[in-house]
Amino acid sequence: MNAVVAAACAVLGLLAGSFANVVIHRVPAGRSVVRPRSACPGCGAAIAPRDNVPVLSWLLLRGRCRHCGQAISVRYPLVEVAMALAFAVVGARIGADWALPAYLLFTWTLVVVAVIDAATRRIPNRLTYPLTPALAALLVAAALLDGAPGAALRALAGGAAAFAALLALALLSPRGMGMGDVKLAAFIGLGLGYLGWGHLALGLFGAFVLGGVAGLALIATRLRSRKDQIPFGPYLAAAALLAVVAGRPLIDGYARLTGLG
Repeated sequence: MNAVVAAACAVLGLLAGSFANVVIHRVPAGRSVVRPRSACPGCGAAIAPRDNVPVLSWLLLRGRCRHCGQAISVRYPLVEVAMALAFAVVGARIGADWALPAYLLFTWTLVVVAVIDAATRRIPNRLTYPLTPALAALLVAAALLDGAPGAALRALAGGAAAFAALLALALLSPRGMGMGDVKLAAFIGLGLGYLGWGHLALGLFGAFVLGGVAGLALIATRLRSRKDQIPFGPYLAAAALLAVVAGRPLIDGYARLTGLG
């Protein structure tokens, strides 16, 4: 059954990835994600439906506009493929559960935010403000349908705890932590809190580990200096997704290693 769910989620992920590209391109610029239709930035020609099939259209067009030949960024198919893979893995992990829609929204949001933050060093409120309560509603509904109201309370508490933890860090070190990260932490806390406190701890701690390792690597290779700010959103997103798909074995392995299990 999980294989069927994963396959269906992969197809859905391709479609969601196509919309994600619109959001990634337009939201940082303050533009509507609904109108106007997608068009080539070079010649302004509207993108026809046949040229808007995820991944396939880009390959058939060899990465260029059909009308003017301007190059189309490889980011577009990469986001679509990444979303399809992420949806498939999360679908296999969650399975045919009431919580699956919530975790697909969780995954979509984190991929979009990671790409935007990496490119602009900003996490737009236009994403976190509406999607955080949407995720909370989906998780509460899933918990009630599963007859597990405790999971709903844990999700809400996890969102509040993650928000408070990163807010404290932002107040102590404004240059090291932005308010966009704090708001994203509330969103992540909901999703990981629903799964358990261990998942939440793993997601937050893992983000700092990933961010620290990546920062040291960038400094060592002189791609960044010690004074440069490095966006934290991609590492929060990566660690949160890791906690969703591999949290239980990682937590159990740590418990056995430390003798806590």
